[in-house]
Amino acid sequence: MKAVLITIVKSRRWALGVLIDSQLGYARVMPDLDVLVAARLRGVDQRYTTRRRAVVELLEAADRPLSITELLDADPALAQSSLYRNLVVLERSGVVRRILTNGEFARFELAEDLTEHHHHLICSSCGSVGDFTVPAKLEAELERALARVAARARFRADGHRLDLVGVCVNCG
Repeated sequence: MKAVLITIVKSRRWALGVLIDSQLGYARVMPDLDVLVAARLRGVDQRYTTRRRAVVELLEAADRPLSITELLDADPALAQSSLYRNLVVLERSGVVRRILTNGEFARFELAEDLTEHHHHLICSSCGSVGDFTVPAKLEAELERALARVAARARFRADGHRLDLVGVCVNCG
């Protein structure tokens, strides 16, 4: 197991947990994902239903963004029509982010502020999407360069997304 979240304080409205990551060798206090998701859904007058929880759990367990087909294959109890509706609600509430690839494909992942900052490798042939991170030093250099670009354009940047588009090893 890569990481474990232990809830240490919980009430009806919030929870606090400790994330213990044995591979990275750290522990940090963080809000429980279910509590954050429920709060965001309440913000758009929606409930955290069993089916929405199942979608969030699938996306949380995934090591990359998933397509509708992959979500349906992972949980046969999900109905395609309700999956589409639930993804729309989860996206509107800021829980899920849609990643568009080459026009025919869309992938879904948990919003970055619920996971960690990362970037994507997008195959323009098959539509596969992989996640990657860069070393902290390179990320800081990238942030500084993007801040200079934004300043020159008199643009207030809130963050950045980096998608490398090309052809995956399978498409060759």
